[in-house]
Amino acid sequence: MYFQLDLRGTKSDLHSGSFGGAVANPNMVLAQILAQMKDRGGRVKIPGFYDDVRELTQEEREQWKRLPFNERRYAKELGAPKLFGESGYSTLERVWARPTFEVNGLLGGFTGEGAKTVIPAVSMAKVSMRLVPDQDPDKIARLFEEHVKKIAPKTVELKVTRMHGGKPWMTEFNNPFVQAAGRAIEKGFGQTPVFNREGGSIPVVATFQEILGLPSVLFGVGLPDENAHAPNEKLDLGNFHGGVIASAYLYDEMAKTN
Repeated sequence: MYFQLDLRGTKSDLHSGSFGGAVANPNMVLAQILAQMKDRGGRVKIPGFYDDVRELTQEEREQWKRLPFNERRYAKELGAPKLFGESGYSTLERVWARPTFEVNGLLGGFTGEGAKTVIPAVSMAKVSMRLVPDQDPDKIARLFEEHVKKIAPKTVELKVTRMHGGKPWMTEFNNPFVQAAGRAIEKGFGQTPVFNREGGSIPVVATFQEILGLPSVLFGVGLPDENAHAPNEKLDLGNFHGGVIASAYLYDEMAKTN
């Protein structure tokens, strides 16, 4: 789910020396609202947010532990001084299987060169929530809207705009077509694959599955360090070639699946 929050405090920007202490600062109010969305342990505080979350299976957790994942190297590659996320879960579990709340953009006040003592009239934030099975986007949107309106003070005008959303989706790992994809990948890459999840959104996949009544299989050959949606986005050439071979085997494996 994706939202835009707009706060207005006054009809125009005000001189902070002349009017400071008389009105609420929308930037400060917005920061306080956003700070109430998560606790210090990284858990989202929207009431009811986790009610329908499908928990990880023990099999999944055991499979993911097999992966050659190094948290220090992961943080270094991202340029992060230290990793952070919901307490009680590993980094891979948080990335692949847990819902999130993120602040995607902020705008408000004077941000140019130099100094300008201003109380901004308006402030804006764009926020998103990554959902997981079996969360419903409309329910989460309603819970978020109710929570924001409840905690927003009367000192500002609040506008909540629901921009877009999509259903979380997941095919069971024991599905015969997923297993066919696993065999194809093993033939294409010479390695037995680990079945994992992925936080990226392709909402139309859920629509395909619902309308057609057929399982969907996502067959990816990318790596986490390929800078998706960032400068220098790339695809490893060896993985590309392995993916071509595995894709050919996939059609053969699917043809043999009853």
